[in-house]
Amino acid sequence: MARGTELEFYNRPLRRLLVLLFTILLVLLVLFWRIDNQRAEQIRARILDRIIPNIEWTLVPITTAVRMFEDFQGYARVYEQNQELRRELQAMRAWRETAIQLGQENARLLDLNQVILSPNLTYISGAVLADSGSPFRRSVLLNIGYDVGVKDGWAAMDGLGLVGRISGVGAKISRVMLVTDPNSQIPITIQPSGARAILSGDASEEPIIDFLENVNALNVGDRVVTSGDGGVFPSDLLVGQVMQGSDRRWRVRLSAEINRLEFLRILRARPLEVIDGPGELVGLPYYSGFSEIYDEIIPE
Repeated sequence: MARGTELEFYNRPLRRLLVLLFTILLVLLVLFWRIDNQRAEQIRARILDRIIPNIEWTLVPITTAVRMFEDFQGYARVYEQNQELRRELQAMRAWRETAIQLGQENARLLDLNQVILSPNLTYISGAVLADSGSPFRRSVLLNIGYDVGVKDGWAAMDGLGLVGRISGVGAKISRVMLVTDPNSQIPITIQPSGARAILSGDASEEPIIDFLENVNALNVGDRVVTSGDGGVFPSDLLVGQVMQGSDRRWRVRLSAEINRLEFLRILRARPLEVIDGPGELVGLPYYSGFSEIYDEIIPE
């Protein structure tokens, strides 16, 4: 036991001395390796020429490990770049969808600007706020109301065809009952035959043609417009084309895109002049200087 303690007593200072000498040797080697001197450079070259060929086989694992580490770093960079490209692609898809929506919106606005209306018609344009449709009701809400003069019964169109009519008005919001609503009944004319009928909504995308005067006058593809009967809608507003449904009933393929409404044009017709009697249908203005002639044409 005393022998072991004595050896430990001498070995501990010896290890400390060896560590100190090794540290000093490494410091001197580093300093020597960083000396910028031609003679030192020659000495370093000779040392490397003697040592490297003899220990080259020991450097293979180190070189392989370094290359594997560099390859791993390269794979990590490729993975990060791949993730960044995925994020950019997702953002580009979002921008592409935005561009498509803006293009469609622009096309609809251009269609609205190109619609040719009767000189007796004016219009108010509004944006669709929400679709409050259901299996038993088809309607949308607009961001305009009686503050800008909207009234019940006025016709609503998109850029191409008839959409419906105003069925409720608030100060800043109005409701449009679509032609596909089961409560919608619109007098129509089928061209070129001139046949009169009623367009009845049934909650489907193709309303039914009811109360047709002459079924034989119908042909697939015939143009359907409003007839103006009843004074609810102005005449000659485009509705769509005649088609035959899967149930063999005559229907109308609407020109308006009912499922993709964004902007609507509300048509307001000037009130018609009321004629109470036949004398007011054709009249001459009265002038005091021509009283005798006036009395001869229109006796009392």
